Amino acid sequence: MSIGALAAQGRVVRESATALGQASNEQRRAVLLHVADRLQESADELLAINADEVAAYKESGAGVDRLTLTQARIDSMADALREIAQSPDPLFEVVDRSVRPNGLRIERLRVPLGVIGVVYENRPNVTSDVAGLCVRSGNAAYLRGSSTAFATNQFIVSLWHEALEKEGLPAAGVSLVQDTSHEAATAFMQMTDVLDCLIPRGGPSLIAAMREHARVPYVLDGDGNCHVFVDQSADLDIAVEVVRNAKTSRPGVCNAAETVLVHQAVASRFLPALAAAMPEVELRGDDATRRYLANATPASEEDYEREFLDLILAVKVVNSLDDAISHVARYGTGHSEAILTQDQANADAWVKRVDAAAVLVNASTRFIDGGELGLGGEVGISTQKLHARGPMGLRELTCLKWVVRGEGQIR
Repeated sequence: MSIGALAAQGRVVRESATALGQASNEQRRAVLLHVADRLQESADELLAINADEVAAYKESGAGVDRLTLTQARIDSMADALREIAQSPDPLFEVVDRSVRPNGLRIERLRVPLGVIGVVYENRPNVTSDVAGLCVRSGNAAYLRGSSTAFATNQFIVSLWHEALEKEGLPAAGVSLVQDTSHEAATAFMQMTDVLDCLIPRGGPSLIAAMREHARVPYVLDGDGNCHVFVDQSADLDIAVEVVRNAKTSRPGVCNAAETVLVHQAVASRFLPALAAAMPEVELRGDDATRRYLANATPASEEDYEREFLDLILAVKVVNSLDDAISHVARYGTGHSEAILTQDQANADAWVKRVDAAAVLVNASTRFIDGGELGLGGEVGISTQKLHARGPMGLRELTCLKWVVRGEGQIR
């Protein structure tokens, strides 16, 4: 696909956004429900296509996990679409209204952004999730996946084409860039005449490329260097289970814990229990940690900065809540930060003082996810502060339009 062909495809996607923005609630819901059914009906074919791409994949670790589809994951994709379909329609919702002294009636309505561009690596589930959120919110989805998942993505997109056409909507409302080269990715990031918003879903190299090359407004789905702080008042049995879940339930995702901070008053009891509960995890600790865990690897400065996306956990013993908050401020990426405590004052301080898209009290960081938070799904988790922060669901894929109604008033 040449750059010219990319531009031509982009123009068709742009035209389709108008139709999607004017489609009825019933049409948009029906598209999602059709794709949900078709994902499960065609699961065997989809799994076979995906298995070939997994077999050809050259790397190991988190990348393989993100590329791989299973029956359970396909079922989850279908369930997410059904949940999004049942969500309240965000379009033309009146956010607020007022009447001016001169009689003008003022409203603000939610309207689509237009064309949402998403650049992502592996993760074929993103193809379905993003398309569902975009179509439900009246936006066109223009997707640039990676070469490693191209055939899987292509098959999923074909189901969206089928569903859109069945409802009399343009198939180009969900489109996949056919060229997976770096040159095409750079050109995609600069399509100011096509894209209204750009969202990257990938690692540090993709984020760096976005910052260097993008000309389209973007929302960063940034790194998830997430922390869990075990306070001196924490229930240590619960703390062990929460940290184990946050680290091991799916280590290759952005809401997995990467560092555990432990109050020095409970370190001697908590750390051996944690190590025993997850022997498959490599613990990298400071000197204080290694006094209690002789087998822990010495932690470097880089270990506290890293998003491991693997069965590796950095550990640090801290002297106080203030020290824990200072550590998060220095090393955190603004994603999700948790405290385990039975001290209400410390919980409140954590909520107020920690600067992150999401903070949690006595719960795993793995809950910071669109589906878990009742959004049905997410197009990404924004670590920025404009225009959205945290999981981006339907409402975050809209913007506001002012409507002014009068009876001939002049200024």
